[in-house]
Amino acid sequence: MQESLDNPEFLELVRSKDWKQVKQRLAENPAWDISRLLHIVENDEMVILFRLLPRELAAEVFSELDIIDQEFLLNQMGKDKVRELLSTLDADDRTELFEELPSEVAQKLLDLLPLNQRKETLELLGYPRESVGRLMVPDYIAVRAEDRVEDVLLKIRKHGTDEQTLDTIYVVDRTGKLLYFLPLRKFLITDPSVQVDTIEDKKTVSIFAFEDQENAAKKMKDYNLIAIPVVDSRDTLLGVVTIDDAVDILEYEATEDFQKKSALIPLGINYTEAPYWMLYRKRIGWLILLLFANFFSGAVIEHYEAAVSKVVALAFFIPVLIDTGGNTATQVATLIIRAISLEEFSAKKWFDIVKKELLIGTLLGTTLGLLLFLRGYFWLGSGEIGAAVGISMLAIVFYSNFLGSILPLIIYKCKFDPAVVSGPLLTTLVDAIGLIIYFNLAMLFLQI
Repeated sequence: MQESLDNPEFLELVRSKDWKQVKQRLAENPAWDISRLLHIVENDEMVILFRLLPRELAAEVFSELDIIDQEFLLNQMGKDKVRELLSTLDADDRTELFEELPSEVAQKLLDLLPLNQRKETLELLGYPRESVGRLMVPDYIAVRAEDRVEDVLLKIRKHGTDEQTLDTIYVVDRTGKLLYFLPLRKFLITDPSVQVDTIEDKKTVSIFAFEDQENAAKKMKDYNLIAIPVVDSRDTLLGVVTIDDAVDILEYEATEDFQKKSALIPLGINYTEAPYWMLYRKRIGWLILLLFANFFSGAVIEHYEAAVSKVVALAFFIPVLIDTGGNTATQVATLIIRAISLEEFSAKKWFDIVKKELLIGTLLGTTLGLLLFLRGYFWLGSGEIGAAVGISMLAIVFYSNFLGSILPLIIYKCKFDPAVVSGPLLTTLVDAIGLIIYFNLAMLFLQI
């Protein structure tokens, strides 16, 4: 069992400069663990530890670091070391690095690359940001349908160490058009003398280079693939997207959805890398909008000031009613937005969804309303106030549940992102309309 690199024993080896032991321990650990270690040690120690890594492992570790640490290491290395590191990186990791670096720095690094790798990187950078083309790697094994299995196996032995994945073999025609692909195991258990075209279990799933990266991850999940071929408009095979990149995409999209749901414009980078001004700019817009929206709620309370002044106890229940309404709306909106992102239902099912949530809203509202009635009755000794707040709770929860289910669907239908719009709108509508419902029912029950 491998020991953690951030334990006191290993850190003491670093502090005591026992580089022989440190180098041996580093080589025994995976790239991810080493990258976490480099992130917590001092800068001078980071440089030394990175230089102790074998070439291939150094490239893997470098690709796991955030852009700040990557740029720091590049600045600490000589041109020859930088050239060696960049040439060892996978094409997609190299492209991601150039995409994040300042343009003048990226250009200097591009000049260090061999001609073929410089051309490869520039081609990948030519695709739109967050497109499949930016993510693909041009490293794969492609064969022809008329090739014999034994020739394919020879090709794998000769070139396999340079490719991103050997689990899948891609079959193309004379023009490079993708015909289908086959798992490697099929070649291992098939008669070496037969042609590739005779092998069964062919798959023809692919993705267009200009599609969104999230679509690649979804297709890989739907078809249970560890890599998906990327093609152009003529179905020419351009590269592949592998499972490690798909996992990164899903993590990025999940983070983006969380940020949108909190009325925050997605950062697009790690939080620790984001400068102060970016964090301010990404958050202030929605906060100003919500501030003005809350003025409406204040105006509602001001309008019913007379009712509150006559029965001061009404004010005691405002926070619990509004907060419960907001929590209810957020619950159902989260479920609906997630279902939309996972494509779990179509427009034909919208009526069934709303009908289901109306029933659930009634059950939730009845339960919570009964609890609030008991609270008002026994706490204040007033059946009228208990009934007013209990029925208000039922109405507000019912309304909030309905709104939380229908609003994301409407926003989605209007071609907007429900994750970023639903939260602020729900907050405004639940607060304002909830107060109106509460005060009108209270005036009705208390005859004020």
